[in-house]
Amino acid sequence: MPLSPYHAPISPLSAGLGCRCPRCGKGRLFKGFLETAPRCDSCGLDYAFIDAGDGPAVFVILFGGFVVVALAFFVEATWQPPLWVHALLWIPAILLVTLGLLRPFKGVLIALQYRNKAAEGKLEPGTGE
Repeated sequence: MPLSPYHAPISPLSAGLGCRCPRCGKGRLFKGFLETAPRCDSCGLDYAFIDAGDGPAVFVILFGGFVVVALAFFVEATWQPPLWVHALLWIPAILLVTLGLLRPFKGVLIALQYRNKAAEGKLEPGTGE
């Protein structure tokens, strides 16, 4: 349980990259590789608000694809290796880049969601909108 109701603001970038609680920056955010814990084990923040969706995967795939394809084009233009060399280089590279960035990037998006109080849109009663 928290010692005080006030928590100093934590940088979403540092909390997310460290896969730590977006409120206190100390508790673990994940209980598995990508599965979020039910609550912070340090300050008790309930993680029920978390809804990262497919955002982290999309951004990581776009970024990782850009980096690996750019490197593959560079290697091809510079040395023109056989196709098996490309397979040997780029299959492990894309796995390392995407899997290595997925968890920290999901943490950053969750921390930004907490900081900006992002939630599902709701209609106001009586407005008709």
